[in-house]
Amino acid sequence: MDWLERLAEERIREAMERGEFEDLPLAGKPLPLESNVSVPEDLRLAYKILKDAGFLPPEMELRKEILSLKELLSTVEDDGERRKLGKKINDLMLKLNLLAKRSFDRADYEVYVQKLNEKLSRR
Repeated sequence: MDWLERLAEERIREAMERGEFEDLPLAGKPLPLESNVSVPEDLRLAYKILKDAGFLPPEMELRKEILSLKELLSTVEDDGERRKLGKKINDLMLKLNLLAKRSFDRADYEVYVQKLNEKLSRR
């Protein structure tokens, strides 16, 4: 054990003796761990730094915007405006797929378009 580790251990032991760790918010509970398995390993540290600073990765920003537009779409009654919002959602989904570097699955897209058209036609 080098001198820095010994110094740290000594300071921790002294703080424990003074009771400084007794009223911590998560005392006795497991620490909440964040799942970052979907983030490429070489980007995890950068994404963590961005998240801690209050920024989201571009993919998450797009997902957030898509969800907001879907909620808005459910409240809009004007057909023209609904078509514009549907097109914007489709464009953002395509952009999200390209950003995620996933292959664009035409079958999934067709199912989405069909469901969107069904929703639009109900109004």
